Amino acid sequence: MSPRPVVRTGAPAAVGAFIRVMIADDHSLVRRGLAAIIDMEDDVRVVGEAGDGEEAVALWRSLRPDVVLMDLRMPRMEGVPAIRQICAEDPRASIIVLTTFDHDEDIYAGLRAGAKAYLLKDVQPEELFRCIRMVHAGEGYLQPKLAAKLVHRVQEEALTDRETQILELLAQGLSNRSIGVALHISESTVKSHLKSTFAKLDVTSRAEAISLAARRGLVKF
Repeated sequence: MSPRPVVRTGAPAAVGAFIRVMIADDHSLVRRGLAAIIDMEDDVRVVGEAGDGEEAVALWRSLRPDVVLMDLRMPRMEGVPAIRQICAEDPRASIIVLTTFDHDEDIYAGLRAGAKAYLLKDVQPEELFRCIRMVHAGEGYLQPKLAAKLVHRVQEEALTDRETQILELLAQGLSNRSIGVALHISESTVKSHLKSTFAKLDVTSRAEAISLAARRGLVKF
């Protein structure tokens, strides 16, 4: 069971006086460390902490913070669906992905869900503060070292949902016939999808496809 969300009642309530930040991360030490660093700034204050995606959505509805720092991998509901749910209710919501995952697929998914920025947790405090202020001002932000990965992901032809399903089953070690049984399609259809997938990924073997898919975050083990 995840800890109860934290609402920082001592945070200044004057609207516009501070950038009100909410942190969503399933590691309490990460949340506390971020809060301690952020609260050192004169114009930024942490107003709440959530330990998973469901708590993040509920706490966002309650607090309506100016900026949300959202991790991707969390229990109950992960970051991307939480971002998508929040942005469905308010497309102007200012959400920054703050995570350890730098796969191009993760970056693409986070931004496509509605996040305005994407940062890795090894970010320097100065860059974190700059990003918070830029997003609060309505701008987007992407760490330079992540930009090339995103460009590559956007330029490549996207896999279909069926191709992704087959790739995930392939990564689990299933044969073409077993994949067909699992998805209720013929073995020849599986082979056709694999041929298309290999072409899009620019690979020539099952092992190469699985390895590349794992590096890009297309499949999870």
